Amino acid sequence: MPNDTTSLVTLDTIRTAHTRIRPHVVRTPLVPFPLEDFWLKPESLQPTGAFKLRGAFNAMLSLTPEECARGVVAHSSGNHAQAVAYAAQQLGIPAVIVMPDNAPQMKLAMTRAFGADVVIVGPASEDRTRKAEALAAERGLTPIPPYDDARIIAGAGTVGLEILEDLPDVGTVLVPVSGGGLISGVAAALKQQRPEIRVIGVEPEAAADARDSLRSGQLVTYAAEQVGQTLADGLRVQQLGELNWAHVKAFVDDIITVSEGELRRAARDATLRTRLVTEPSGAVTIAAALYHRGELSATGPLVAILSGGNLDPSLLVDLLTGGDA
Repeated sequence: MPNDTTSLVTLDTIRTAHTRIRPHVVRTPLVPFPLEDFWLKPESLQPTGAFKLRGAFNAMLSLTPEECARGVVAHSSGNHAQAVAYAAQQLGIPAVIVMPDNAPQMKLAMTRAFGADVVIVGPASEDRTRKAEALAAERGLTPIPPYDDARIIAGAGTVGLEILEDLPDVGTVLVPVSGGGLISGVAAALKQQRPEIRVIGVEPEAAADARDSLRSGQLVTYAAEQVGQTLADGLRVQQLGELNWAHVKAFVDDIITVSEGELRRAARDATLRTRLVTEPSGAVTIAAALYHRGELSATGPLVAILSGGNLDPSLLVDLLTGGDA
């Protein structure tokens, strides 16, 4: 595990990633939420509907011609899968994606629609990891990890660069936490420019491994059955990546949790009040801003990163018309 700052992604590396991926991704705007000094950064507006496209392009644009010719392999429950499949299609690179059998059908269908060869395994994170490693060894494919990789972290960090460019006096940034790629990059980008900005991660109560890790000072792992209880399928990772854990310890101020009912209400509120569709994984930050202000110790303007908007139509109808659960 990285144990010093030499392993951390630098601001220059994030800026290089921003230049590299600029022709391929959307520079998403800050959208005002109808509350004072509260803004959303809607990564749902990316071509694949989530921030993951930034890291995927940064990693794949770093490959050698030989690696591109052999192809890539990735494992993901959905958004990283779609991002790698889309980037591979755009760059003419063969892609194999390992997905769990409980992945949302829309994410599975879109990954296939982008031309990737999809391999289905069990729901546990280790099932996906082992299968991807085996395919890489068997076929000579280059792995594109979902979060525990400096190139992925740097790509995700471009979200932080854009927030600070658009809102120089930002005081607090809320970031969804899964494996830690997004919060690692965003926190590194912000804290290496303005250390006083508060960077706070948000998780569902059922998948609070990162919160428990930060508070205990050591990596905590949750069982697959435990994290599978949350509706936020993109946040069902059982443990932070090792490189991500190093960034969280170095740059993140706090990690809090929200309930399933709160993330459902937040997804509905975001759609009705800002006309932005958010999947439950992206709604956790909005839930934190709306229902947990007292825990945030927020200063100055508040930005919540809406990490993705990929959800099945039936779930969207349920979120808009159903109860809070």
